[in-house]
Amino acid sequence: MQRFFSDYWDILQRHHAAIERTLDGLSQEALDWSPAPEVNTIGVLAAHIIGSERYWISDVVAQISTDRDRDAEFQSAGVSADALRARLTAAARDIRAILEHLSLEQLGETRLSPRHGHEYTVGWALAHVLEHTGLHVGHMEMMRHWWEQRQED
Repeated sequence: MQRFFSDYWDILQRHHAAIERTLDGLSQEALDWSPAPEVNTIGVLAAHIIGSERYWISDVVAQISTDRDRDAEFQSAGVSADALRARLTAAARDIRAILEHLSLEQLGETRLSPRHGHEYTVGWALAHVLEHTGLHVGHMEMMRHWWEQRQED
């Protein structure tokens, strides 16, 4: 794997480790809890991150269909932490395999988004994954903190 993609992988793995830490020890009730209407749960955020990463790196960058059902990501009540971890592990395996075959020259190439119908560069799509994942990992961490504070009251 070229150095750029190895560094990219390291950053993505740090995000994944934060997801794992956030899921650790949470009950199903905690995974499915929301502090307010229209606020995503930890479980939904994890499912959405996984679906989004797979979409942008597999469907867009590699042009390999994952048959993503984005709406289902937001209907993931009852999905266990173990199931979310398994999905994350599978997604990471697939993403790493794609990164291993990318070259720096491809960063400027354009790809068509099957969902949006717009063109994006490979570099933009990869940057978007880190940005989007990092944002939602922060949301997950805040949700866990709020859940824990709620339990102490």
